[in-house]
Amino acid sequence: MTRREKKRLENRFPPSLFAAYLGTLLLMSGIHIGLVTLVNERQWNTLIQIMIPVVYWTLVAVGLTVFTRNKIIKTYDQPMKELAKAADKVAHGDFSVYIPPLHTTNRHDYLDLMFLDFNKMVAELGSIETMRTDFIANVSHEIKTPIAAIQNYAQLLEKPDLTKEEQENYTAAILSSTHRLSALITNILRLNKLESQQITPKYEAYDLCRQLCDCALGFETIWEEKEIDFEADLEDRAVIYADESLMELVWNNLLSNAFKFTEPGGSVLLRQTSDSDCVTVEVSDTGCGISKETKKHIFEKFYQGDTSHATEGNGLGLALALRVLQMMGAAIEVESEEGKGTSFTVQIPVKEIREDKVHS
Repeated sequence: MTRREKKRLENRFPPSLFAAYLGTLLLMSGIHIGLVTLVNERQWNTLIQIMIPVVYWTLVAVGLTVFTRNKIIKTYDQPMKELAKAADKVAHGDFSVYIPPLHTTNRHDYLDLMFLDFNKMVAELGSIETMRTDFIANVSHEIKTPIAAIQNYAQLLEKPDLTKEEQENYTAAILSSTHRLSALITNILRLNKLESQQITPKYEAYDLCRQLCDCALGFETIWEEKEIDFEADLEDRAVIYADESLMELVWNNLLSNAFKFTEPGGSVLLRQTSDSDCVTVEVSDTGCGISKETKKHIFEKFYQGDTSHATEGNGLGLALALRVLQMMGAAIEVESEEGKGTSFTVQIPVKEIREDKVHS
């Protein structure tokens, strides 16, 4: 018999309780024999001879009943009442509940394990509730900012003595805020669908190099305006098996951040390499860099380390990118040094793909 099986048997049939009952019954039986012997020696009448054993065993039964009841209350009833009270508190939103185990670690039984699992569940629920509250607060703040800007510029447009240039500037500001609001809502919906698995990835084989070129060209106006030295070091062809539209979100977010945080005259590098195990994509820049503290939270929703560029984003891009890459079985790493720049590296596992299955 293994140690685990022995422990299970002890939990179902505790030897100590059995020994207590056996010893008690033997002792009571011995006392009963003594009483019967005493009654016979004294030659008491028949009624007394009958009543003495009946009263004796009635007292024994009452004693055993009280003992068993107290044992059940202490071992099962009280712990289950504590669990019920704790569950009621959790149901009413109190996630600070903690039920201590009944025994030490080396003597845990199934009730202790149930309490430990309950405590773990409550901690998880508390964490989820905190995330939900933070998410609502962040969404409210992010939505409120562009709405306030739209309202302010709309009020300015009502002034009768505005010049044409002022009207154009205020209109452009309103359009910018509406675009930001639209992008925020779109990203929230995308992230929600990804996290709730409402989006089923459409895996297909396609040329990653072509996709990277197309995404990079979408930022041509930005790098030309800021006079950024952009370099693309790509292979002629690199086929991966993934959802092409979702992966496009990843590259657009990484490139957007690189160009956004790189000062005019800086440089951005897009490099792609591959080997037998994976395809690697690196997006690096000479921007402001990321602090060690910011790096810990860089993939969290709504987190924006550099508030000077807060109006240009909503803090959801990297959270989206991470979730997409996790769905694709890929990994992402970030290396950064304040004042020198940041580098994001994505590694996508390689799968054997027939050439006639590649989407062009």
